[in-house]
Amino acid sequence: MIYDYLIVGSGFFGSICAYELNKIGKKVLVIDSRYHIGGNVYTEKKNDINLHVYGPHIFHTSNEEVWKWINQFANFNNFRLNVVANYKNEIYSLPFNMWTFSKMWGISHPDDAKRIIDEQSSHIEEPSNLEEQAIKLVGVDIYEKLIKGYTKKQWKKDPKNLPKEIIKRLPVRFSYDNNYFFDKYQGIPIGGYTQIFEKLLDGIDVMLNTDYFESELPEYNKVIYTGPIDKFFEYKYGYLEYKTTEFDNKLLQTENYQGTALMNYTDEEVPYTRVIEHKHFENVYNDKTWITYEYPKIYDPESTEPYYPVNDDTNNDIYSKYKEEADKIKDSVLFGGRLGEYKYYDMHQVIESALNFIKEEIENK
Repeated sequence: MIYDYLIVGSGFFGSICAYELNKIGKKVLVIDSRYHIGGNVYTEKKNDINLHVYGPHIFHTSNEEVWKWINQFANFNNFRLNVVANYKNEIYSLPFNMWTFSKMWGISHPDDAKRIIDEQSSHIEEPSNLEEQAIKLVGVDIYEKLIKGYTKKQWKKDPKNLPKEIIKRLPVRFSYDNNYFFDKYQGIPIGGYTQIFEKLLDGIDVMLNTDYFESELPEYNKVIYTGPIDKFFEYKYGYLEYKTTEFDNKLLQTENYQGTALMNYTDEEVPYTRVIEHKHFENVYNDKTWITYEYPKIYDPESTEPYYPVNDDTNNDIYSKYKEEADKIKDSVLFGGRLGEYKYYDMHQVIESALNFIKEEIENK
């Protein structure tokens, strides 16, 4: 058999492409170097608790089309992310809101919070890096306690050497609303994410533990590649940089370890950035709990997984060279997804991107 498409990677981008192509009768083979489908969104059930194996994934979107699309494959609960920040056993609410400001400064009114932030950031006119942007948004005190150490751990870089755009992803509210996301639609699939990928790939040939660069593969006409674009081109222009994480999972014989799904540890002395308690994502009630410590690691393309692109000027310039190479071979190989496009996609964004991408590919045939 000659496949019409070989799809490298079974995360959202690759699985959506496979699903849509299969619907119109194309012969598709999906391969993945891991032992499972689902990419970084993969969940695994243990002790009746769905573990988010590669870190927490809370689905959120204001795009009604994307929300309706994903609800074909799973029923979602109404989980809302309310992060707890732990600074040397002082507890603060995240995202930054009036609960945070009240605890930090002993105030209760939004105007007081704005006044303090303005006073603490008056020396910055136009932020040029993450540190300056953070201080401009929430002031020096909050930056020092809740951002600086956490960011150093997470990115393995001084915040002064990181692009200001990173911190713009974090909400700041002058209300007592501690819902992390603004989006209209939010939740987590009841029963975990893996069921979505099982449905997307139903009836499609899948090969796991299969490396695109090293495995013997059947014949195919075209590739949709969702892996690291720099690896595809043998790093000819240099390595792209990623933020990466090591996960340490532990089963505890207690019904409740920390009382919340996510607790961030913001002081630099604590080696991990946060602790996940998975049962709180779906309100599981039993006498055991699974927790995960997240330890940031320096990215090594030979030994660590790429998770979040570091979209600073240096890396973006390198990516632009790979993009030029990719455009030259687009008749035979197409690149997509967070790694293939070197773009910081959230789940809803990668779904929208994949649906648009495959629609264009099908229409051009």
